[in-house]
Amino acid sequence: MEVTAVATQGGYGSSDWVTSYLLMFSDSGRNWKQYRQEENTWGFPGNTNADSVVRYRLQPPFEARFLRFLPSAWNRKGRIGMRIEVYGCAYRSEVVYFDGQSALLHRFDKESMAPIKDTISLKFKTRQSNGIILHRAGPHGNDFTLELIKGKLIFFLNPGNAHVTPTVAPMIFTLGSLLDDQHWHSLLLDILGTHVALTLDKHTYHFHAKESSYMDLNFEISYGGIPTPEGALGFSHKNFCGCLENLYYNGVNIIELAKKHKTEILTMGNVSFSCPQPQIVPVTFLSPRSHLALPGNSGEGKISVSFQFQTWNRAGQLLSHELWRGSGSFVLFLKDGKLQLSLFQPGQSSRNITAGAGLNDGQWHSVSFSANSSHVSVVVDGEAAGQPLVTMLIVSGSSYHFGGCPSSSAGSGCESLLGGLQGCLRLISIGDRAVDLISVQQGALGSFSDLQIDSCGIMDRCLPSYCEHGGDCSQSWDTFSCDCEGTGYTGATCHSSVYEQSCEAHKYRGRPSGPYYIDADGSGPLGPCLVYCNMTAQRWRVLAGSAPPTCRNCGAAQQPGSWTPVLLSPSPQGIQGPSHTQHISTGQLQALAGEWGLHTRSAEMCFQGKQAKLGNYNSLHLRGSLGFGIFKKIASAVPHVHCSPPPLRLSVEASSVASSHRMSTGLNRFSHTHPDGTPLSWWVGRTNETHSSGGGSWPGAPKCTCGLEGNCSDSQYHCNCDADRNEWNSDSIVLSHKEHLLVPQIVMTDTSRPHSMAAHILGPLLCQGDKSFWNSASFNTETSYLHFPTFHGELTADVSFFFKTTISSGVFLENLGITDFIRIELHAPSEVTLSFDVGNGLCEVSVQSPTPFNDDRWHHVRAERNVKGASLQVDELPQRTHLAPADGRIHLQLSSQLFIGGTASRQRGFVGCIRSLQLNGMFLDLEERATMTPGVEPGCAGHCSSYGHLCHNGGRCKEKHRGITCDCAFSAYDGPFCSQEISAYFETGSSVTYNFQEHYTLSKNTSSLTASSLQKDVTFSREAITLSFQTTGTPSSLLYVSSFYEEYLSVILANNGSLQIRYKLDSHQDPDAFNFDFKNMADGHLHQLKINRKEAVVSVEVNQSAKREVVLSSGTEFNAVKSLVLGKVLGPRGADPDTRRAAARGFTGCLSAVRFGSVAPLKAALGPGTPARVTVRGRVAAGSRCAAEPAPGQGARGLAPRVAGGAGHSGPAAEGERFLPAARSDSGVIGGVIAVVMFILLCITAIAIHIYQQRKLHKESQSKVSKNEEC
Repeated sequence: MEVTAVATQGGYGSSDWVTSYLLMFSDSGRNWKQYRQEENTWGFPGNTNADSVVRYRLQPPFEARFLRFLPSAWNRKGRIGMRIEVYGCAYRSEVVYFDGQSALLHRFDKESMAPIKDTISLKFKTRQSNGIILHRAGPHGNDFTLELIKGKLIFFLNPGNAHVTPTVAPMIFTLGSLLDDQHWHSLLLDILGTHVALTLDKHTYHFHAKESSYMDLNFEISYGGIPTPEGALGFSHKNFCGCLENLYYNGVNIIELAKKHKTEILTMGNVSFSCPQPQIVPVTFLSPRSHLALPGNSGEGKISVSFQFQTWNRAGQLLSHELWRGSGSFVLFLKDGKLQLSLFQPGQSSRNITAGAGLNDGQWHSVSFSANSSHVSVVVDGEAAGQPLVTMLIVSGSSYHFGGCPSSSAGSGCESLLGGLQGCLRLISIGDRAVDLISVQQGALGSFSDLQIDSCGIMDRCLPSYCEHGGDCSQSWDTFSCDCEGTGYTGATCHSSVYEQSCEAHKYRGRPSGPYYIDADGSGPLGPCLVYCNMTAQRWRVLAGSAPPTCRNCGAAQQPGSWTPVLLSPSPQGIQGPSHTQHISTGQLQALAGEWGLHTRSAEMCFQGKQAKLGNYNSLHLRGSLGFGIFKKIASAVPHVHCSPPPLRLSVEASSVASSHRMSTGLNRFSHTHPDGTPLSWWVGRTNETHSSGGGSWPGAPKCTCGLEGNCSDSQYHCNCDADRNEWNSDSIVLSHKEHLLVPQIVMTDTSRPHSMAAHILGPLLCQGDKSFWNSASFNTETSYLHFPTFHGELTADVSFFFKTTISSGVFLENLGITDFIRIELHAPSEVTLSFDVGNGLCEVSVQSPTPFNDDRWHHVRAERNVKGASLQVDELPQRTHLAPADGRIHLQLSSQLFIGGTASRQRGFVGCIRSLQLNGMFLDLEERATMTPGVEPGCAGHCSSYGHLCHNGGRCKEKHRGITCDCAFSAYDGPFCSQEISAYFETGSSVTYNFQEHYTLSKNTSSLTASSLQKDVTFSREAITLSFQTTGTPSSLLYVSSFYEEYLSVILANNGSLQIRYKLDSHQDPDAFNFDFKNMADGHLHQLKINRKEAVVSVEVNQSAKREVVLSSGTEFNAVKSLVLGKVLGPRGADPDTRRAAARGFTGCLSAVRFGSVAPLKAALGPGTPARVTVRGRVAAGSRCAAEPAPGQGARGLAPRVAGGAGHSGPAAEGERFLPAARSDSGVIGGVIAVVMFILLCITAIAIHIYQQRKLHKESQSKVSKNEEC
């Protein structure tokens, strides 16, 4: 019957009831199989009293003739008591048995009409690991086969010699595992066109055949084997040995036709219509303590033991035996998947024999061990290993111990080198007699503990695999693990991405501009992509896969009137050689659409540039080699973005000369249509929709950029290419409706006429901002909350968000089910807790912090729950984990709304801010929901308290609605976080002078006398000075500060390269001179210097290590400060001789990060709009930073300045997320430079040739005139 439900009740009027039990079933009364809920749940919860009925509906139902209920726990105050009811319905069964040499052949009527859909359904049962179940052949040698190989179902699809590309390879898929367990397995195969759906037991697999001719299979089907001669398909072609049940083809009962000897069914070999039941009894060793003791033939002069075993564990003891009267012993065990035999004899070293490999693959392996006085051997799967014995006497003992040893093993003769085997054994023989395990079960033979007899409980924990994103699954008897290496994901099931989800996230980790991998959907199915993050411009630019190559001469070879679409394929690199077209499948387009759709949806703005260039190649005169040119039109429409490779694709362009030839119709008209109204050209958006309009206008408005700006070459048209001119025309479009981007396809028609030509350039996808990262809501009361649809995270659930608050506790998130739930809360000021229940009882994971979380700063929470357990991490604190029970429930079943910031009971709500909330990689729009919810406000202020530390080097944090900005006005550095050095290369005789009197602004009404007195009263009692320098010249003046009273400060390098600092704070005294002879600092290396003065105490730090402190004697105040000079100083008044010599020589080399108090002279001199208070003399070249380590012997003169803000800045190597090699970046820059140079050379060549032609024409005209005059 088909069993659909079971119900249990305790003993009537007693204290006897079962609290949990196992349900076993069989169709023969032998070889029982356990029914599992949720694929790995072992038991059923039973009763809690004697009267109530507990009923379970079985999903899926199963067919059986015998049921067995095994109580595993019961009421402690009573005994085992069960009343049982089974629900089900009648089940009709038609079976056929194949003996391994037989088959059924179903031939089709070749004249009949082929069905639209083919469906084959059956059940199979076997204990043979190999054999062909089904084979179907087509008329062109194409076929498919379903075959068991090592207990797995292999689907093999062979194209044969059908009309397919010769390079098309056969398709092979592997399904299922452990299918040779002598239990029924259901199989359903549906074929509709090129779509194939294959269901094995309750798991369905879908795939598409590459060609429709693959599935042209209307010839014959064979069941149980291939009766035709063997071909070169590479199959084992071992026929099936076992039973098939209820075999149907398109609703036709094949077994019934075979019974009636219908002509369309050919029976080959010995086929019977009943299923024999082999009496093989397996035994399951459930734990390392499982033990089976069997009697031996004590006193015999030989030993012979054989058995078969099956396990996933790499190690475990199989068998141990003590020889007669303690004369020795042997142990047979697995180690690293190999079988090892160790022989022990008193007073001698052990003898070891190793056989087999990879024996922990879940397959049945046969073992035979034999020993006598002269030889010992071990045979594994027919392969023998052994060695001779010389001095060892072999006499069998009284008992054999399989698995582990009993708890009281003293004196039992059992030796345990390892834990016992966890797996299954069968067909055990000792001597020449097979062991009757049913007698063992009944207590008539041997002894055992913790065994399951007449059942093999092995299960494949990697089927289905819970390892996500391509992680490799491996398993042992009671658990599985996932290898996430190389996937880009981490965690117990490879669920969480190791990459950030946007450039904004990278930015607020303090990372510089450069190429990064980002994963827009986090733990979702889409993989990471490589983008270029420009932190300065708050943009990120997609590099790989967003900019297709140029299409040149598109469609020129097609027949007139053809509508062949030209597809521009995404390419991660720039064009290297001739441009090309590539056709992309619908599946690839859908994958691209899904991946880039996430990027554009989360961005605030996106755009992509496109240019078309059209012409007639009869009118082209190619002069010299073709050059590469950058499309300037797109560059003007797109804000400048540093990138590597170069920001825009390069295309081959040729100079053109006007011709009298005129084209009859316009090429690739963007706004014109065919006579039937269809457009001549269009582009395809990411969701496969078509557009004929330019992206700069609203959808449906057919205008190019020139039409929007009103500057087309012909005012009658909205695109230059519609003007129908006999010359090259070009149009540009900036596609700015992000809902349509990325552009995977451009279709052009009207290019099929002779002598026509067209070219397309599609720029990269550029996006700005991240709405999700700063999406936030403020919860004002404990009773306020936001609600969203039910969270669906049955097998895996991950939650990530930021919070800040001043309260001591509150619930961030809660979702309830009937009994299941999940909740994340601030449990205490210093504790965040994840709690959930999936039916195994309450589980809690907590992270405690040494400092409170309610400090009104942002804290990042990342929680994950999966079938392996749960994890919780807050900020950078250590991650806390909780392991799930090995065979517990795994599905989190929720039904209520998802509550954010509160609970369903409106108690213990959260007061504060929650930001950037995402569940399973998808962001929830808190701001949108907050606008319509009382007690909750969209947005949240106060980011500097959390991110202000990103502003370095004196930068000041300023609040923005979405994030912060660093004000670098009072810093010697620049960049988004004031971390970009301001460096300059000083040539000989150059200087930068900063005048302090301009810094202190005076009012217009202040008299000159008052102004003079104010200037002279500017006094410093303390100053902080920082600078970095690199030079080989001595003496050198690094910094000189003067005053109106002939007081000064000078920082110089002496003739020997030592650092000297002179303070003269009293014009009537000699200066305080300090020589810091740390080392020769004019060595061409970069050195950092910090000087801090507080009244008379001066501290000096060199290279962040060497420190000195001195005391001034000339005074404590620096009066009437006048100017600061870097480099050469003209006539320093009142300076000492050493300072004058260094000032006259100046400085040659690199200065960087110069700061005097709040003044940054280099930044003021090199920044935009040099102020009047700064004077630059000589050549001072800006650089990105001073070179850290020049080549030996290379002076500062030889250090060429880098281009400021150079592309491809790699950033810290320790970040581990920067994957673009420097070589690739450099090649992109070099390629761009070469392209520009070639373009300029091409232009010069064209101009020269044009001038030459004009002169030649002029000479010819003059010659004609002279000849006319002579006549």
